Amino acid sequence: MLFNTLTFVGFFAVVFGLYLLLSHRRQNALLLVSSYIFYGAWDYRFLLLLMLSTCIDYAVGLMIDKQETPEKRKRWLIISLITNLGILGFFKYFNFFADGLVELGAALGFTVSPVTLQIILPVGVSFYTFQSMSYTIEIYRGRLKPCRSLFDFAVYVSFFPQLVAGPIERATHLVEQVLTPRIVTLEKIGSGLALILVGFFKKVVMADNLAPTVAEIFNKGGNYTGEDVLVGMIFFAFQIYGDFSGYTDIARGIARMLGFDLMVNFRQPYFARDPSDFWRRWHISLSSWLRDYLYISLGGNRGTPWQTNRNLILTMLLGGLWHGAAWNFVLWGLYHGLLLVAYRIFSERSPTAKAAAASPSVVRIIVSTAIMFLFTLYGWLLFRAQSGHQIVEMTAALGHFTSIKPILSQLAKLAFFAWPVVLLDYIQFRARDDEPALMRFPSALQAMGYAGLIIMFIMFGQYEGASFIYFQF
Repeated sequence: MLFNTLTFVGFFAVVFGLYLLLSHRRQNALLLVSSYIFYGAWDYRFLLLLMLSTCIDYAVGLMIDKQETPEKRKRWLIISLITNLGILGFFKYFNFFADGLVELGAALGFTVSPVTLQIILPVGVSFYTFQSMSYTIEIYRGRLKPCRSLFDFAVYVSFFPQLVAGPIERATHLVEQVLTPRIVTLEKIGSGLALILVGFFKKVVMADNLAPTVAEIFNKGGNYTGEDVLVGMIFFAFQIYGDFSGYTDIARGIARMLGFDLMVNFRQPYFARDPSDFWRRWHISLSSWLRDYLYISLGGNRGTPWQTNRNLILTMLLGGLWHGAAWNFVLWGLYHGLLLVAYRIFSERSPTAKAAAASPSVVRIIVSTAIMFLFTLYGWLLFRAQSGHQIVEMTAALGHFTSIKPILSQLAKLAFFAWPVVLLDYIQFRARDDEPALMRFPSALQAMGYAGLIIMFIMFGQYEGASFIYFQF
């Protein structure tokens, strides 16, 4: 059930109307039933995996809390990790590694019979397995007490606004909201609707109008020009940002209308000045999850510089693989890991860079932001490419430009659909505030701003119900 369909609008209208009439416990019951209906609408069989992960982690959480020794607590945690990673690994990566084994055998001169299964990837499995694991990890670390009710824990795991594409909520943040009575106010409804409107604009006006150009370029199959590749990278950068951050805005808005507060998943990522800054702004729920549960567990920056760099690269490699069973995602993760390492080495060895970072000039901020954006663009080429051969061809084409006119005409199209999002992001970036940008203006300006978004939404929105990019992960 996609957010950008009339089916979901009707579904949420019914859920929200009933929700306002119920007590806290009955609200939770409604949320659980609604979440299972929402998820089962894709394929009812997916519910079995969701329920399996829920039941195992609920039981493991209780068992970890009962153990008196660290060794026994760790054994139960391992059960949770094996279960969740086993589900994720089998459904998402079995064919990838099986094909890789066949290719490796062929390279070494052996014949390995391929074992390929017709596996359907459950939607959102990467998100809810990481969310469920955070629960058992936090109990193991002593930061959270387990839910005594399976019913309440199931609401946490399956909460439908963010179930299939995040944000990946931490148990320490969301469980308490499930257990505590929520208050729905007019202010929450208003700010929730503002987030939903901006999210829909990002998706159906910006992302979905840029998508055909991106598909045309990346499906071209060869004979690329530098203009093709540059336009493809820039358009995809705004498409994926509008698509994914739009989903997050809608999810946060729906949750807020229900009295919940979901974490911010994007903070104007294209204003980042270095790789570390980018990952503090892009897909924050995943990058912070990898930092807290993987990077720090590997040793973080507590070892030698070589060990720190190794930990960064391993973390980003696995972060790339989290996105999908394909070598371009692995390469994308490695690329960002190497960027983090390169910037880290440069900043540590350059006293000038340290001094400038502490008190940067306006020129330096603009230049560093532009450079980081260019690095990010090439990363999106790796992310979107369909094969290693295409990556090589498109990279080579960046050295051959014939005319600037096609670029300018395409950038004009981009500017037309993207300028409201860029403006709102800039306002939030300057204000350093996570609330919808228009809400800090006087009522008259707010009304004008929302009316402008709605007019563009009606006139230029794409209403075919195109799926969100991150549903495939």
